[in-house]
Amino acid sequence: MVTRPTAKKVKSLDELLQADEMFSAPVQNIEKGIKTIVFDKIRPFNNHPFHLYKDERLEDLVESIRSNGILIPMIVRTVEDDPEGYLYEMLAGHNRLNGARVAGLLEGPCIVKDGLSDEEALMYVIETNVIQRSFTDMLTSEKAAVLAMSHTKMFAQGKRNDIIEELLNLENPEYMRQDETCAPVGHKLKTRDKVGIEYGLSKNTVARLLRVEKLLTSLKERVDLNEISLRCAVDLSYLIETEQEEVSKVLSENDFKVDMKKSEMLRSYSANSKLNEKTIYLILSGEINKKPKASTSPSIKIKQKVYAKFFSPETKASEIEKIVEEALELYFRTNHGREEDNTA
Repeated sequence: MVTRPTAKKVKSLDELLQADEMFSAPVQNIEKGIKTIVFDKIRPFNNHPFHLYKDERLEDLVESIRSNGILIPMIVRTVEDDPEGYLYEMLAGHNRLNGARVAGLLEGPCIVKDGLSDEEALMYVIETNVIQRSFTDMLTSEKAAVLAMSHTKMFAQGKRNDIIEELLNLENPEYMRQDETCAPVGHKLKTRDKVGIEYGLSKNTVARLLRVEKLLTSLKERVDLNEISLRCAVDLSYLIETEQEEVSKVLSENDFKVDMKKSEMLRSYSANSKLNEKTIYLILSGEINKKPKASTSPSIKIKQKVYAKFFSPETKASEIEKIVEEALELYFRTNHGREEDNTA
């Protein structure tokens, strides 16, 4: 593993630009160097999988920017023919841009990357957040995005290491790679087990988080809010997109909860092509599992004081029951006859 020395705090963009001796070769040779770019020309990364800072963490960032400016330049890539007129797409620095806007800034320092593939751009997004945040502090959907990226074949280890080196150099100008044969994050990742080792997870947890990545954004948000457990999320991930959309819609319109029994049933119905709007509602509402109420006659007990004045203490219970039955028959026969007379 590579050690990361403590960085000297750079107080301004001018100092950052003049401190060439502080940077290693990868940063000095960045294509097009550092530019000051108007924020309105930068769009967020498409389907950005990470949540922006808020509350105290955002307040601290805003205060730092107000006092010192943006110390670490953001990384963007050029875009062409954007229908909304954007010229760049953010790769690393969504929080810095957001904090700078809150602080009242309209522009900031950016490193412009040209010719990146979508996969390479995503590597910048993922690795920036892994470096800047603790993996254990990430939301479930964020962990899923990181693992999904790390688990794909296109996550070329050599390219990944180059990107990590660049990002570490930006965060810490005194950072120097100490072992050319060792990747900053460990050995090459080829299996689910190795991905788990890198992030301190069991292979079963890795497998479940990889399934979370297949959920719609609206359902991922419910997972992050602990409204849907990780195991339930795995079941829901096997639903096709239209089924997930309907599940999300029903949950949004009703105060239903998702438990293991419901999620397993949704998955089973989907696998058997029986899942539709009606069955989704019935499953999530719990109606489909409700047993019909038994149509039994009510049990009635007659208090002793009611019948004691009509029977002596020596009268057997069977005799009392027989007389009560005859009295009821007479009562209903008589009253039924009166109702017919009134109707006529």
